[in-house]
Amino acid sequence: MHSSSTSRKPVLSSALKRSSTDSHPKSKAKSPLYEKTIPSAGLLGSHSKTNGVEQTSVTMSTTTRDAGKGALLALFLVTMIDMIGFGIIIPFLTYLVQDLAAEQGVVQVGLWVGLLMTAYSSAQFISSPFWGSLSDRIGRRRVLMIGLVGNTVFFTAFGLSNTLLFALSMRFFAGIFNGNIAVARAYIGDVSTPKQLATRMGLIGAAFGLGFTIGPFIGGEFSSPAERWDLFVGTIFETYPYLLPCLIASILSAGSLVLAYFKLPESIDLERAREDEHLSWGRQMSMIASNSVSMLRTATIGAMIWVSMLFMLGFTVMHSVFILYTEMDPANGGLGFSEQDNGRMFAMIGLLGIFTQATLIGPLTRKFGTRRLIPLSIILTGIGLVMIPYTQTNLVWLQMLLVLSCIAIGNGVFQPSSSTYLTRLARDTDYDLGAVMGAQESLSAFARILGPLSGGLAWELTVNGSYPWDYHTPFHLCGLLMLISGLLTLRLPVMPELDEAE
Repeated sequence: MHSSSTSRKPVLSSALKRSSTDSHPKSKAKSPLYEKTIPSAGLLGSHSKTNGVEQTSVTMSTTTRDAGKGALLALFLVTMIDMIGFGIIIPFLTYLVQDLAAEQGVVQVGLWVGLLMTAYSSAQFISSPFWGSLSDRIGRRRVLMIGLVGNTVFFTAFGLSNTLLFALSMRFFAGIFNGNIAVARAYIGDVSTPKQLATRMGLIGAAFGLGFTIGPFIGGEFSSPAERWDLFVGTIFETYPYLLPCLIASILSAGSLVLAYFKLPESIDLERAREDEHLSWGRQMSMIASNSVSMLRTATIGAMIWVSMLFMLGFTVMHSVFILYTEMDPANGGLGFSEQDNGRMFAMIGLLGIFTQATLIGPLTRKFGTRRLIPLSIILTGIGLVMIPYTQTNLVWLQMLLVLSCIAIGNGVFQPSSSTYLTRLARDTDYDLGAVMGAQESLSAFARILGPLSGGLAWELTVNGSYPWDYHTPFHLCGLLMLISGLLTLRLPVMPELDEAE
């Protein structure tokens, strides 16, 4: 058996012998596609045959493949642009559908708004496991660049939509080609030491929040430019009034593509790809699906992914009913907010989340450990979500600041902590990091589809009822989902040696 690098420690057997300090030995045998199982930081594989049977072994390194500032900046931009693409259509989507529906004689405006809102997440639900697993075989860098090319093309194409079907298709393809959040998290896991991991996952979370804040701003400020600026009168931007914000997103994506090409090195051993050459494409896809299903049934990785999915489901239920509640007449129990007031509320959530993930996650992780932060962040978020409908019009901004702080800080701690914990579980089990992150992002995308639908339905069924089955009910549903998510964390294993490493 030959080591893949002469500068590294001697090769260990395919059973992955561990040092005496490791309490989590590997035991599960995997198919050839998944035999080399830990593409984490500082881990390289070697390949051999014994009595004609292929075996894969790993080489442990004492150091990680550290990423430079250019690589981290590229990952930050990739994640931010992914969320810009998700949120950029929110301000003008209804107007775009109304314009195209009027031209085509379509009357189901609400249906098409719903389809276009869910198309992106629906596509990511389908494609994220594929991109995550593909990045384990052909490399993170290639998959990230494919996603950026897709963003560049399909963002612009969406702005050029002249029929509802074309707009829906472009939105769907933009989601299909974009599995970048999962792969970016896997990349961070590859190049980070235990001490760096939580802080760097927080960086990705901050990019997530910033993109969600910037996207709607770009979409609102730069749509219909010919109506506000003479410079655009008589140009293509008058013919296609929603092209400019989409073009801005495409330019940002193209810039990130150039940065990634020059500054983003590969983070895993590409010898891995050669191990799968004897398998047909169909066989590889079948193994990806089978592996994802078995992963979700485990008591470790599967439990953490379900915790994340339920957390995201509760969070997105709030997205669909928050504005319905705040805009409702105070005489009926609402707050009477304007569109501008609600914009400030979401900006507050975004900014508090960015602050948490950029500055607080590192110190909190060192103090409490990743495993403890997960249930604590779920509890804090759940309290904030349940308290939303109990705010009063007196001192409403102070009350909302306290409530939204719970939500933003809880979410800001949960996202990087869950990704950090999953990365560590992947390093300690028989599942590839890209596949794990792909499965997590796929179910998160499913939650972003189901959450708004569930919240809207709960609102319609209860808004005219009496307490507790009234407008409070959707927010109580958020709390229930958070409670279930928190209870599931009891199944998560404690890994004290990893928390000590922080």
